[in-house]
Amino acid sequence: MNYQETIDFLFAKLPMFSRIGPIAFKKDLTNIRALCEALGNPQNKFKSVHIAGTNGKGSTSHMLSAILQKSGYKTGLYTSPHLKDFRERIRIDGTMIEKKFVIEFTDKIAHLIDEIEPSFFEITVAMAFEYFVLNNIDIAVIEVGLGGRFDSTNIIMPEISVITNIGWDHMNMLGNTLDKIAFEKAGIIKPNTPLVIGESRAETSEVFKSRAKEENAPIFFADKIRYADEWKSEKHELFVEVVHSPDNEKKEFYLDLNGIYQTKNLVTVLETIHQLSMQGWNISDASTFEALKNVKKLTGLHGRWDTIHEHPRIVLDVAHNLDGIKQIREQLELTNFKGLHIVIGMVKDKEIAKVLQQLPSQAKYYFTKAQIPRALPESELAAIAKESGLNGEVFPNVNDALKEARAHAHKDDLILVCGSVFVVGEVEI
Repeated sequence: MNYQETIDFLFAKLPMFSRIGPIAFKKDLTNIRALCEALGNPQNKFKSVHIAGTNGKGSTSHMLSAILQKSGYKTGLYTSPHLKDFRERIRIDGTMIEKKFVIEFTDKIAHLIDEIEPSFFEITVAMAFEYFVLNNIDIAVIEVGLGGRFDSTNIIMPEISVITNIGWDHMNMLGNTLDKIAFEKAGIIKPNTPLVIGESRAETSEVFKSRAKEENAPIFFADKIRYADEWKSEKHELFVEVVHSPDNEKKEFYLDLNGIYQTKNLVTVLETIHQLSMQGWNISDASTFEALKNVKKLTGLHGRWDTIHEHPRIVLDVAHNLDGIKQIREQLELTNFKGLHIVIGMVKDKEIAKVLQQLPSQAKYYFTKAQIPRALPESELAAIAKESGLNGEVFPNVNDALKEARAHAHKDDLILVCGSVFVVGEVEI
């Protein structure tokens, strides 16, 4: 098989959560353990940082990867899902996995696919671990796919565990209360391994403290140690002044990720970097400052309040759940524009009505869908939106919707594309 045939095989042969939803999610680690056992347990042969959370784990993972790269470490990065190219999921120092390796790895484990019947995600995790080992990385940043306790990435023993925050998402699989969701995320906590919690909240903090105590894991609440005192977004860059609470020391950072929600992720990243430094990793302030200015360039991150065009300004953001859309609303309130156009598509297993209720009624809407089985039909999305006072037209794909929005937009208007990673991924730039 060539590369495209290999990718088509993986997409068609294996259950893929991003396409078909919860039936692809397996609540145990049997398959990934079997796969990695057959590969000689690569997960035990490299150092790592493990990152879970409802929102922000992708941005946090990419920021940490950029900083480690700039600090001179050969850095692996595993994230999901991808926007455009499958290979975005597996990178070393920002460079995507080689097509040749994807082909050879798939061929190598073809007999295991028939024998074990793994999911798409389980295969990609095993592929990443094998790739990192064969390329002799110094450290990998590993993003959890879903939850934590039963996520396929949860067979690593990291240098540090990170949980960015807890919010409302995937309740049908993780639980319908915040403490239940936190319990699943807390499954990544490992014995005697430092734990950084990005955002503390009353409903979940005790869950983390209890599990950390059981595992003798030192726990650090990043937002209790540092806070963003001042920030402003201009020229596609975010300036943030961060205060270290114990001594009131202030440091200034410039990020090429300019969504204001990155202030929370930055605080999480800084505490994580501090804890890694305490373990002997050589990470200077200069490397950190430089890396944060160049996260996109160093790691390939896109889709986080990502401006792709001016006059009218077109912004892509992968926000897709209740907390993520709330952050989008806050961003809109701080953004200057004449008129607002929102291109939105969502998947079926989200709290559609609650999410839509967070969006401004004065915007003009263009309802669409991603080209995956899990997508909510655009007409159904429009009907639900109408109940919340959101009105607009329907389009069978995001590029038709975006074309229509551009046709009606003034040069000083803002066009926002959001609601689904998959909708954003299908935008033709």
